[in-house]
Amino acid sequence: MKNSNKEKTILLVDDEEDIRDVLGISLSDIGYNVHAVENGEEAILLFKKINPEIVLTDIKMPGMDGIELLRKIKHESPDTEVIMITGHGDMNLAIKSLKYEATDFITKPINVDALEIALKRANDRMVMKHKLREYTESLEELLQEKTELQDRLSSLGLMIGSISHGIKGLLTGLDGSTYILDSGLKKNDPEMIDEGWEAVKITIQRIRKMIQNILFYTKKRDIHREPVNILYFVNDVASFVEPKMKENSIDFIKNFNSSAKEFEVDTNAFRSALINILENAVDACIKDKLKKEHHIEFSVKQDRRYILFEISDTGIGMDDDTAAKIFTLFFSSKGDKGTGLGLFIAGNIIEQHHGTIKVNSTLNKGTKFSIRIPRIAGKTAIERPTSNVQR
Repeated sequence: MKNSNKEKTILLVDDEEDIRDVLGISLSDIGYNVHAVENGEEAILLFKKINPEIVLTDIKMPGMDGIELLRKIKHESPDTEVIMITGHGDMNLAIKSLKYEATDFITKPINVDALEIALKRANDRMVMKHKLREYTESLEELLQEKTELQDRLSSLGLMIGSISHGIKGLLTGLDGSTYILDSGLKKNDPEMIDEGWEAVKITIQRIRKMIQNILFYTKKRDIHREPVNILYFVNDVASFVEPKMKENSIDFIKNFNSSAKEFEVDTNAFRSALINILENAVDACIKDKLKKEHHIEFSVKQDRRYILFEISDTGIGMDDDTAAKIFTLFFSSKGDKGTGLGLFIAGNIIEQHHGTIKVNSTLNKGTKFSIRIPRIAGKTAIERPTSNVQR
């Protein structure tokens, strides 16, 4: 064992100076870094400073005896190995020490071979505990991975079912659109041709959006924020949805504070989130047949720490149950026209930006989304980033 324990520290506790000197030499020769004290009180103070792997202590000492020291050390550090030194007449105390989880005991006069055997047993126990801890951690990691895999597979099953249903609806719509287009071509009817072609284009847009959402969901990506001009960004976002609003006679109100300067954002991801919410607003207005006119307001403003985006519409609105579920994976209020991915993805993107999203909606009156994100990366919101529903 010589020099095999050079990195290990041992605390030696004995009230007899001669024994401390002799054992100190033997332990140093074996390869330990030895710290020696004469009583239990000093031992406790030094133990807290040096945190030794092994403690070698006499059982009978004035003041705090070895048994009490053992109990205090085990309370402080259960993994520390404690070897007891006992006289021939102290066997009952030695056996008692084992009940308090002493590693071993050796008798006086101390035989170097017996000391090495006790130290080897202590080291073997440390190695075993270390391996057991690693094994336990590995099991916990495997269990976590298994749980995540089960959740992922469960989500995948739901996703396949939801998407299959959505694709089936889109393909049915595409069949109907191409039928109208074919009929118009056969009859040479320009109005029917335009109607069929317009329906085909709308269906293709829906298919494209579904595929983009699926790709975004299935590909886990990190957020890479960079400085972006706010006004340029929101005008770029608006340009994606404005044509669809004009097409459906929805008034688009853009309220962009000209004092807004710059913020740090993952442009592609955050643009996708806002477009999903704006398109949801458009769909809500289209679905509402009760009102003759509709408008959508898109506003942005900033303060010293945050950027606030607000998207409000005069569409069909939501009841409490729907509003509570809109950020849930695969939940859709659009029937065959939705996959339940858009707002779920939008909420995740906002959360990745350490932001918050709140929705306030009234059935048959309209909906307002409020999104707040830190202006500078790393300047997180005070409250924990969540998707909240206000009703």
